[in-house]
Amino acid sequence: QVQLVESGGGLVQAGGSLRLSCTASGRNFSPYTMGWFRRAPGKEREFVAAVSRTGGNAFYADPVKGRFTISKDNALNTVYLQMNSLKPEDTAVYYCAAGPRSTSANEYPYWGRGTQVTVSS
Repeated sequence: QVQLVESGGGLVQAGGSLRLSCTASGRNFSPYTMGWFRRAPGKEREFVAAVSRTGGNAFYADPVKGRFTISKDNALNTVYLQMNSLKPEDTAVYYCAAGPRSTSANEYPYWGRGTQVTVSS
């Protein structure tokens, strides 16, 4: 079992930056792909970014490419999501997840509780 706890959310103005962190405890998370997903009010949960087991490969949803960067520190059991040039449409609850290499939320067995990101215009 892997327990995931997100932090770093908050309120920021459009154009600003935030860095989300997700720390894992319990079972070693290094064998897993780590993903970030988000759910905006009234919308389905959607894929944001994921990073491979080694941290060497990352992939992103089109709306965040060039603005968000995902990284992983296996020694600290932590994955990060650096979010720059934030837009009001990035407002959502952001969730960290651990699982196989996938952009589908259904493939991930382990989830954090989420952290709120609000971007004001």
